[in-house]
Order: sequence, then C-alpha cells, then structure tokens
Amino acid sequence: MTPQVSIIMGSTSDLPVLRKAADFLEQMQVPFEMKALSAHRTPRAVEEYATAAAGRGIKVIIAAAGMAAALPGVIAALTPLPVIGLPIDSTLQGQDALLSIVMMPPGIPVATVGINAGMNAAVLAVRILALGDTELAARYAEWCASLTKKIEKANEDLSALEGYNYKVNG
Repeated sequence: MTPQVSIIMGSTSDLPVLRKAADFLEQMQVPFEMKALSAHRTPRAVEEYATAAAGRGIKVIIAAAGMAAALPGVIAALTPLPVIGLPIDSTLQGQDALLSIVMMPPGIPVATVGINAGMNAAVLAVRILALGDTELAARYAEWCASLTKKIEKANEDLSALEGYNYKVNG
C-alpha cells in the first residue's frame, strides 16, 4: 500500500494532536505515513523527504509544528504538493506557531488549520484527495451526513430537556 498523505511532526510530543489526523484518515481508508522531521534539527532530512515525496506517491502533506514552526513552510518551499500546516500549542498558546505557518511569502502557500486542529487537517486532506477519487468522495459525503445527524439528534435531546419553567423550544 502506497501512502497518499504524509503526516510530519516536528517532534513526537506533537503525536497526541496528530493521532486525531491519523484516526480520521484511517476511518476514511486513506493510506498514510507518519514521520518526525525538524526544520531546525534535521534540515537535510527535511529536504530529502520533501523533494522525494511526490515521486513516492504522496499527494498531500500535513506538517505540524510548534514554536517557530518553520517545518510546514520549509516543506512547502521544497515540494509542489499541497501542504497543510498544523500549528501546535507548545508556547504562547500556539499563536507563535500559527503566525509562523500562516504568514508565508508569495508563491509558497501553506493551507493552515487551527491550533491543535489535527482532525481538520485530515479532513482538508481528504477533501483534496476526494476531488480525484469517487469512492473516497462517497465515504466523505457519508461522514458529512453523519455530522448533520448528530446535530439533529442534539436538537431532539434539547427539545426533550425538562426542568425549566421558561424554556419554550419544543
């Protein structure tokens, strides 16, 4: 099985956030890989990885980093593939990572999701892949329908909530 999505983390301390991405890709049946690479501590390995990713069949890269958060931008500078930046809350509530990832120079885009939003990074990767994969698009559409059902069920539960004299929704 050839991975289509690559999940890259600056450190394995980022793994709890990235498990959410991995879990969603697993649910959607998207082959993926996970690696730890650091733009600052292993710059040559990052360059080798990024320049070879497309040739290995990778179609989307999720790159997570905290603090200075150079990893997503460095990878985006070295590959033609779409890169999804995932800022990690390691210092300054993740604001430093968010700004480092989102403020890329012209010509080096990094799609950026919210701080610690591992699942949204994977959802965006699936949306990108689903453009060329009808089976994945169907699985994704089914998952989206389940979100609607969750909210409909929540409203049913709220309507049945008792114990309030002035609650009027029903």
